[in-house]
Amino acid sequence: MSKPRDLTLPTGYTDLLGELKDRVRAARTKALRTVNTELIELYWSIGRTILERQASDGWGSGVIGRLAEDLGAEFPDMTGLSRSNLQYMRSFAEAWPAFDANVPQPVGHLPWGHVRTILDKRLEPEARDWYAAAAVEYGWSRNVLMNMIMNKTRERTGAAPSNFVQQLPAPDSELAQQVAKDPYNFEFLGLTGEVAERDLENALTGRITETLRELGPGFSFVGRQVHFDVDGDDFYIDLLFFHLEQSRYVVIELKTGRFQPEYAGKLNFYVALVDDVLRRAHHNETIGILICGSKNDRSVRYSLGRATSPLAVASYTYEALPDDVRQGLPDAEHLTAALEWTDTEEL
Repeated sequence: MSKPRDLTLPTGYTDLLGELKDRVRAARTKALRTVNTELIELYWSIGRTILERQASDGWGSGVIGRLAEDLGAEFPDMTGLSRSNLQYMRSFAEAWPAFDANVPQPVGHLPWGHVRTILDKRLEPEARDWYAAAAVEYGWSRNVLMNMIMNKTRERTGAAPSNFVQQLPAPDSELAQQVAKDPYNFEFLGLTGEVAERDLENALTGRITETLRELGPGFSFVGRQVHFDVDGDDFYIDLLFFHLEQSRYVVIELKTGRFQPEYAGKLNFYVALVDDVLRRAHHNETIGILICGSKNDRSVRYSLGRATSPLAVASYTYEALPDDVRQGLPDAEHLTAALEWTDTEEL
């Protein structure tokens, strides 16, 4: 009798095997999601009950501790019935009082560890919902979610001064604005002392994973110092990205000093260049983002007012660093003064 591995396989067997593997993976993923959703629903209901009993019967921490002991004794295989976890369940029910497993809500699709991370940060209701939705949509790990909250990603997203409304149609301008943060948080680079633009560029590309995470979901790295030959004139774009979700190129120029109006003109030229050379018919319009050490928003608005390309200007900051670490770094004004010569030389 021939062994299974010795069989002559029928035509299309490999494709069928791949399809069945995909089905199994999808079913397992769906089962895990179902189990997680049921667990989240259970935890919310326990938390809701604790809240109600505290209000009606004056339950204190001692009663919750006893409840944890009794539930743990009855269900020794469940590790999530500790006293601290019951307190998190109470906070969960308090933070999402209208939670309903039958109504799609992002928090219902998050692992419990993610929910606890959000609760630990004591966010406002809108912020809680925003981070929960983003974590589900982009598949953030718990550590990434924590970093996003600590770096105030929600507050910075879409905050950069831009001319997108004037240069792009309404739906497209709103999407483009979501790409530009202000300020960008580059403390993960560990840069101290005097930093030239090339040093900043090297650091960003050397740690491209963290850079892409800070830029936000959807960015794909195309290249650094991307060369263009315009009838014998050489030009180099600092960083070029492609935003997969919005199907557009994003030109990023770096300046370590204070914003100058002429920077907008140069960025406008680069965006027009990428639009002409790289952009395809199915791509959306290229946008440009200038990231500088500091800026005067009024000067930025004047500079972008007559620009013909969709541009945004943002700064970068060390502000997310702990106070004791930040004290050892130059502040924005000192950094600007120390590096002003670099900007002049680059131009």
